[in-house]
Amino acid sequence: MFTGLIQALGRMEPLGGDSWQITCVSHSCEVIMQDLAYGDSVAVDGVCLTVEQVLKDGFIATASPETLRRTTLGGEQTQQRYVNLEASLRVGSKVGGHFVMGHVDGIGRLLVAEQTASSWEMTFIASEAIARYIVPKGSIAVNGISLTIAAYESELSQFKVAVIPLTYSETNLRYLVSGSLVNLEGDILGKYVEKFLSPGKLHTTIDETSIDGITPAFLAEHGYL
Repeated sequence: MFTGLIQALGRMEPLGGDSWQITCVSHSCEVIMQDLAYGDSVAVDGVCLTVEQVLKDGFIATASPETLRRTTLGGEQTQQRYVNLEASLRVGSKVGGHFVMGHVDGIGRLLVAEQTASSWEMTFIASEAIARYIVPKGSIAVNGISLTIAAYESELSQFKVAVIPLTYSETNLRYLVSGSLVNLEGDILGKYVEKFLSPGKLHTTIDETSIDGITPAFLAEHGYL
């Protein structure tokens, strides 16, 4: 689990097959690298990847076929790209953004980015599968960044976010141009509400006084595995 507060900027390059090398390139790399270990989870542009090998200034990870299909990682794999990095949330850590699972729902596209006196206003378009979780003043993760939705046009599946200068300068948002693709993850709270309110669907329940019903299948169904 993550919070959507980006800790460092990295450069991602393919190693062949589904393997990637992520090299930390920003001044804040120590936050990511200080105790990074084999098996740790790191959000790379909002995609939860598992560290398979720790390098001096980065790590190697593998993206599954499902990840490649659903995210921007499955696009052009012959070029380097800048990616946002965030280590997984620790027990007791501050949650400054919102709960980000690292399970990208799909790909969106930047329509326009306009600089204002106090921020950057960026408008994205999302597929219907993602748009149903978008609500004004709600949260969304764009390339792993926790952002607040300033406006939403449901007919066009377009939403606008206001990005403060610090976030814009410290993340890969500054490299986006009109037409750039981004990873989008809707708020997990909206997904649970949708599931619980969906008519005609059966939901697994357990006895609150017993843990017998907490099985791997139950945890996977509810997004914990």
